[in-house]
Amino acid sequence: MPPTRREHDLLGERDVPADALWGIHSLRAQENFALSGVSVSDHPRLVIGLAAVKEAAALANHTLGLLDGERTEAILAACEEIRRGRLHDQFVVDVVQGGAGTSTNMNANEVIANRALERLGRPRGAYEHLHPNEHVNLSQSTNDVYPTAVRLATIEGLASLRSALLRLAAGLRERGDEHHDAVRLGRTQLQDAVPTTFGRTFVAHAHLIEDAAAELERSASPLHTVNLGGTAIGTGIAAPAPFGDLACEQLARIVGRPVRPAVDRVAATQDTGGLVQASAATRRVAVVLSRLANDLRLLGSGPAGGLGELRLPAVQAGSSLMPGKVNPVIPELVNQVAFEAIGRDLTVTLAAEAGQLELNAFGPTIFRAVDQNLSQLASACDRLNTRCVAGMVPVVTRAREAVERSPVALVTALAPRIGYAAATSIAKKAATTGQSIAELVAADGLLEAAEWDAVVADAGGISLAPAEGAS
Repeated sequence: MPPTRREHDLLGERDVPADALWGIHSLRAQENFALSGVSVSDHPRLVIGLAAVKEAAALANHTLGLLDGERTEAILAACEEIRRGRLHDQFVVDVVQGGAGTSTNMNANEVIANRALERLGRPRGAYEHLHPNEHVNLSQSTNDVYPTAVRLATIEGLASLRSALLRLAAGLRERGDEHHDAVRLGRTQLQDAVPTTFGRTFVAHAHLIEDAAAELERSASPLHTVNLGGTAIGTGIAAPAPFGDLACEQLARIVGRPVRPAVDRVAATQDTGGLVQASAATRRVAVVLSRLANDLRLLGSGPAGGLGELRLPAVQAGSSLMPGKVNPVIPELVNQVAFEAIGRDLTVTLAAEAGQLELNAFGPTIFRAVDQNLSQLASACDRLNTRCVAGMVPVVTRAREAVERSPVALVTALAPRIGYAAATSIAKKAATTGQSIAELVAADGLLEAAEWDAVVADAGGISLAPAEGAS
């Protein structure tokens, strides 16, 4: 059997692996909450947020004369290690748990305490020298530590997703610049509409993505208000009155964000509105990304039996049976990520609504859903950009032919010059005879060739002249 150390809590004594930085509370949490298979360590932004809160608290406690210099330095050093990415494997409790995040907070307290003990030259578990609750958790409660760390993690996640969205938007703008005058047939309700260009199509999607990114930035603002210093239910019990403001000041410095204390910490402790707003922003991102993926799949469908107007990069063999088949697997991946993200937003809404009295017990589920959305949507953006958008190419000749074959597209451009009724008559003749609109207009002497080009240019802002290097 591997060596162990004996620890005790209010329920009794247990043997903990001697080499573990976590302790008895984390052990019990692993046994009680081993459900999702996803541990706190799988959410590194939360781990870093917890360490930042503990570091800020230690500094505030030292300033107030509650924590001696030796213990303070040891705790700060342990927290800084964690914020640099070390020791994350010791955050072993399931991210979804009962207790409103108590086990996550205690896991952090135990890891920091035992690493600090090592720095003091003491063995792990020698809590008489530096205790997880009495020193690492001094002037704090899970009620203020966990929500604050969740907000910090979410702020960082929003920034990361925003960056990924802007990279995708930039990729779409590049394709738009490359193909700004490549004509394609615009469609509404899957029916022919008016001429447009691939440049407009790609840039329009870029604008939508940039708008969603701006919404993410706006949703981060409320999350900078935290209830640190509120301890249990926001009352500030067991913490000196100046502690909260001092800890928030240190926290803002540590994380480089404008963290500010809540005016009413009781209200802030039970409120999850900022996370609901952040979740709603991720839902918007999911909808925008899924819409883009839908359009790429439609434009690339076929290639013989569908629209076939956009050639997507071939990144995966498409069939175990049909040789040569290639599927739009990257847009399909994005669609599925979006479907799940929209479902998680509903989970956040229900969990936020289910809070009672002075605390919402379902913070772990809210955090997990929001953080998964932030991480997976960011990854989906980057994969879509690098493995699809970067290599997609309009099939210019086929797209142009669709415009030229469509009575609706061309007569819409023609109607302002010859009238709606005459344009409708031309459209019917084209549908009956198979002649092009241009041929019928010329045969009836309705417009000169130069006027025809001007009509199309005025209506669509494009030219139907053959593009150079058409493929």
